[in-house]
Amino acid sequence: MTAGLAFVLSGCGEASVPAAGAAAGTTSGTTTYPLSYDNCKSQVTVQRVPTRAVSLNQSATEIMIRLGLADRLVGTAYETDPVPADIAAAYRKIPLLSKGLLKHETLLAAQPDFVYSSFASFFTAQNAGERAELHKLGVPTYLTEFDCTYHASVAGGAKFEMLFDEIRAIARIFGVRDAGERLVAEQQAVVDQGRKLAEQVEGTPRLVWFYSTAASSRTPSVAGPGGLPQTVSEMLGAKNLFDDASTKWPEVSWDEIVARDPDVIVLADLTRGYPGDTAKEKIEFLKHDPLTSRLDAVRNDRFIVVPGQAMDPSIHSVDAISAVAQGLVKLGAR
Repeated sequence: MTAGLAFVLSGCGEASVPAAGAAAGTTSGTTTYPLSYDNCKSQVTVQRVPTRAVSLNQSATEIMIRLGLADRLVGTAYETDPVPADIAAAYRKIPLLSKGLLKHETLLAAQPDFVYSSFASFFTAQNAGERAELHKLGVPTYLTEFDCTYHASVAGGAKFEMLFDEIRAIARIFGVRDAGERLVAEQQAVVDQGRKLAEQVEGTPRLVWFYSTAASSRTPSVAGPGGLPQTVSEMLGAKNLFDDASTKWPEVSWDEIVARDPDVIVLADLTRGYPGDTAKEKIEFLKHDPLTSRLDAVRNDRFIVVPGQAMDPSIHSVDAISAVAQGLVKLGAR
């Protein structure tokens, strides 16, 4: 890093899982498959405990590994960040079906009995296939409730409780309820620690959460309302300067960013290989572009770097609270 701050952030059976529709946190009772559940306005039925799952992206893969389900995965795709060292060995044993977006034919060739995605755009005819089509083929799916509709803001705002509910849902589907509760407890502890650090942030720092740029136009994609960056901003007492956008990840102009003049720019450090994805590339661009180089935040290296997954719904999202809080305190942003 040349500048700024980096924070690294067959047949039916039974399983010990909460009954479909049970309240979050239920710890008693068992469910007999078939198991049915509502997910993003889709009614889904899992006929038996999945043993040949495919995760369409890294955050879904990491959740399953943390739940002890690595041996149930027959494929994954779309890596965006370095894999944490403590799960790297398990991760590398899972076949990488595609470095980018997984296509329908490749998915079906893996003969999955369950498909899990953190992004609605991956469940399209052009990519892995529409959910309804996969269900007709007897392949149940799960889509994060954070992104039921592509880039649409979450009604009522994205809450970490939604992430915890997702972890519990996957644990329920795979019959590992206790592992789900343990992982939720670990995540909650990180959130609680982040809340304490947030008390040290003074004033109302004005933030831009800079995720990526379009390869052709260099148009920046930033965090709008209804996503986890907005939630983290509120928890820190900070102002997300694009909380008035119409989508949760709007593409805006550099002129607009300069006009809003952020105190601090939070950068997603992505390693998926797209041009301008890494934090180093973003900083290089911001410092040398004739327009953005005039920003006070750029001239004074007021950057906070977080892994790309920390801005997306993932088990790294909870780390963003502490990372950004520490960065704001160190930078003295108000």
